[in-house]
Amino acid sequence: MLVLPLLCAVALAAGLIDAIAGGGGLLTVPALLVAIADPRLALGTNKGQAVFGSGASLLSFVRAGRVDKKRFWPTFLAAGLGSAAGARALLAARPEVLRPIVLVLLIGVAVFFAARGRRRPKAPPKAEAPPPVPKPWAIAERRPLVTAVVIALVIGAYDGFFGPGTGTFLILLYTTVFGDDLTRATANAKVANFASNLAAMVSFALAGRIDFRLALPMAVAQAVGGVLGARAAVKGGEQLIRSVVLLVSLALAARLAYQILAGG
Repeated sequence: MLVLPLLCAVALAAGLIDAIAGGGGLLTVPALLVAIADPRLALGTNKGQAVFGSGASLLSFVRAGRVDKKRFWPTFLAAGLGSAAGARALLAARPEVLRPIVLVLLIGVAVFFAARGRRRPKAPPKAEAPPPVPKPWAIAERRPLVTAVVIALVIGAYDGFFGPGTGTFLILLYTTVFGDDLTRATANAKVANFASNLAAMVSFALAGRIDFRLALPMAVAQAVGGVLGARAAVKGGEQLIRSVVLLVSLALAARLAYQILAGG
């Protein structure tokens, strides 16, 4: 009697967090793994509800004009293809092998955003225009769409295979590779995140690995959380996103570390 309301409450919170900083899977994946014995069914059900939250938040960001139109379709298609491949791999393999890698990456995300938050930009001289922000990787300047497609393809494959932390990884890459501010990086991350969720959901549904009795009510809650989170991200700006990204990264890293040490 209490399982479904609790899962919907978790989905609402996950949609809110995921729209701001990614990492909503930190809440929904563990909750579904407790409620569903089969890990593949749990991960498939997670995609069945997560797609609505990411879709709702993406729509809010598009309406707010925060999404890069040039990158939209290339990253959407690449993330979808990568996710479909990752989901197929999950159906034939165990996702636990990725946990140590994910742990290291998430710790790096937390350190990056903590360090970024402590830096204070220097004010440019009044007589001179502010210098252009250099891109960390030269290829991003020469081939921005190719770079975006590669990122979306790789992260999409990870999302289809396992998932938690996908949005956070995308935000990190978009800020470092393209020089997006955190609000725009979060909006652009939703394009790839929604595409990967959609492709994975279709793959799991075709394989009969989604429990729609749980996924559909959670989807409604996830969508409401996604809209609220996207609005908060647009209004709160970089400071809110940075704080939530840091907390989500540390929390997910701590959980994965516990799972590795516990052998789970």
